[in-house]
Amino acid sequence: MEKEKLQQQVTTIVEEVLAEADLKSGNVFVLGCTTSEIVGGTIGKNSSQEVGQWVIETMKKILDPKGIYLAVQGCEHINRALVVEREIAEKKDWEIVSVKPALHAGGSCSVAAFEQFSDPVEVEHIVAQAGVDIGDTSIGMHVKHVQVPVRPSIKELGGAHVTALRSRPKYVGGPRAEY
Repeated sequence: MEKEKLQQQVTTIVEEVLAEADLKSGNVFVLGCTTSEIVGGTIGKNSSQEVGQWVIETMKKILDPKGIYLAVQGCEHINRALVVEREIAEKKDWEIVSVKPALHAGGSCSVAAFEQFSDPVEVEHIVAQAGVDIGDTSIGMHVKHVQVPVRPSIKELGGAHVTALRSRPKYVGGPRAEY
């Protein structure tokens, strides 16, 4: 996949999710991504370090100026631990774990995040306000309840299926409540 096309599509996807999610500075946006499927392969079998770098670079250009933290989910080989900036991990009191992502234990985007973040750490569990899943990597465990699907206009990035989630506060109170 060519760099410019991928970056345009990632930008469109992220901006559409942000428009629906109404995130604020200090919120967290989670990414689950398989570069293997973006390049047309099978998840975990055809990782592309270059594509991982492009995805993270593009997302940081969008999120950083808004003060929104990016959390990058690793693969099942590191129990879906996430790369985050130490600042947000400490602010949210997320437990930092000892692992450094690698191409086949974490994935290309996790490796890229570890390289591009200013003070990266890995954590096991987070609560994000929204996120994008590129390649059906299952980010739902990391998005705050109540989760609401977001339907980006771009349904595939290369060969990878794209889905997204945002969250909203729970409705409570029953039939007399007003929202």
